[in-house]
Amino acid sequence: MSVEPHGEATKAVIVNRIPDEALVLVPGGTLKTATSEEGRAPAIAMVRNTVHMIQPDLDVLKAGRPEYAGDAEGLIAAAQVVTAEFATIAAANDYWR
Repeated sequence: MSVEPHGEATKAVIVNRIPDEALVLVPGGTLKTATSEEGRAPAIAMVRNTVHMIQPDLDVLKAGRPEYAGDAEGLIAAAQVVTAEFATIAAANDYWR
């Protein structure tokens, strides 16, 4: 991360980030999928995009990875967030009935 002077204050500029146009709230613009298997991909993408919106600096995000990669509780919590997004997609697809 570089810091550029801005008057009396300093402003952090994130150099390594995912472009805004890639961070869509609903990948593909719809929650509709043909099958439950296809519904998993947008659920995971929605969670990943949310994480990138919260922490847009990829260097900072990757630097923390060794700390949380071995944290079973954190990984379970991440899986629960994917489950919540998948439940939303399943409901939007009338549970693929």
